[in-house]
Amino acid sequence: MVHYKKTFGEKLYDAINIAIISLLTLSCLYPFWYIIVASFSSPVEVAKHRGILLIVKGFSLEAYKAVFSNPNIWTGYRNTIFYVIVGSAVNLFMTTLGAYGLSRKNVWGKGVIMKIIVFTMFFSGGLIPSFLMMKSWGLVDTVWVMIFPGAISTFNLIIMRTSFQGIPDSIEESARIDGANDFEIMWKIIVPLSLPVMAVITLYYAVGHWNSFFGAIVYLRSRKLYPLQLILREVLISNSSDSMMTDASGGDKAGLREIIKYATIMVSTVPILCLYPFLQKYFVKGVMIGSLKE
Repeated sequence: MVHYKKTFGEKLYDAINIAIISLLTLSCLYPFWYIIVASFSSPVEVAKHRGILLIVKGFSLEAYKAVFSNPNIWTGYRNTIFYVIVGSAVNLFMTTLGAYGLSRKNVWGKGVIMKIIVFTMFFSGGLIPSFLMMKSWGLVDTVWVMIFPGAISTFNLIIMRTSFQGIPDSIEESARIDGANDFEIMWKIIVPLSLPVMAVITLYYAVGHWNSFFGAIVYLRSRKLYPLQLILREVLISNSSDSMMTDASGGDKAGLREIIKYATIMVSTVPILCLYPFLQKYFVKGVMIGSLKE
């Protein structure tokens, strides 16, 4: 076995590369670490602290007690979970149907249809026409306005279509000889062979629904329909966190107001982060399958 000895220039390049990547990694991780540490710290200590925060200052769960005592948080959780589960199911179903149809070679006019679909990635009707259309359909201030308008993402449709095109035609031809129709081919052959890309698309849609708040701002009026991210927005940019500080004294309110914001960020972020490890093994493979075609 031959051992390759790196030159001084290569070693220097590796050292500089590792140093830069390490700095970039720390710059990305530190804000999240700061939020974690601050959310478990004492409000008095947080109010007094200045500069970098690396360790918990006076361990306290006051912020999390205040957050979980807020009924709006639980309402937001319930609504967001509904939007994620139902919305992702609708997204996946509609995207699969569209991708399968556009990936078949014998579909007439699919090139023109694909160009029209891609056109929507660059141009849209605008906010006001979209709102008027949702209003005319009776979707404004309903849970369905958070699901149906974005039922298909053009980007995800293209990825899934490319993945379906990479499946050998001989498999489909064999199924047709055995008497299978298009729906049987799609659900029993194409979809099972495309599980990695399906997992990635599901993750994309789920994260999109979890982080969605702009549509809620535009289309929703009832607070009982607000997603968690809209509740988080209110806590971060308004004084709604004051309603959670029932027992705080005047000196503690400034610090408690801050750590409530940090705790709310943690509560709204951690669940979706916990989903990623279960799909990680499909992630890279699914993206490559959807982006390359032999």
